[in-house]
Amino acid sequence: MKLLFDHNLSPRLVKRLADLHPDSSHAFLLGLEQSSDAILWDRAKQEGYTIVTKDSDYSDMSVVRGFPPKVIWIRIGNCTTQQIEDLLRLNHEAVVAFENDAMVGLLSLF
Repeated sequence: MKLLFDHNLSPRLVKRLADLHPDSSHAFLLGLEQSSDAILWDRAKQEGYTIVTKDSDYSDMSVVRGFPPKVIWIRIGNCTTQQIEDLLRLNHEAVVAFENDAMVGLLSLF
C-alpha cells in the first residue's frame, strides 16, 4: 500500500515506515508542500496513494468526494513523529484491512 503523508506530518515517516509501506511518499517529496488539499487529493487519486493526515479537512473531502483516495486520519493531537510511527505500526493490520475494504474510505486512528 502506498501512503502519501500530508505536509502536517514529518517527511521522515516515509523512510521510517518503508518496511511496511515501501512505495510511500510525502507532500514535500512530491513538491506539493505548499499545494492545496484539493491538489494533494487529486495527486493521491491519480497515483493510487492513501492519504495520511492530521487534517480534518480530508475527512470532509472524503464524505463529499467519495473515494479513492482513501484517508487515514491521525487523531492523537500534538505528538512526536515517533508516536505517529508507533501508531501506524500498532495498527498495521487495521490499515491493511482498511485498504482491502472497498466499502470504507476513511480510517481514524487514535
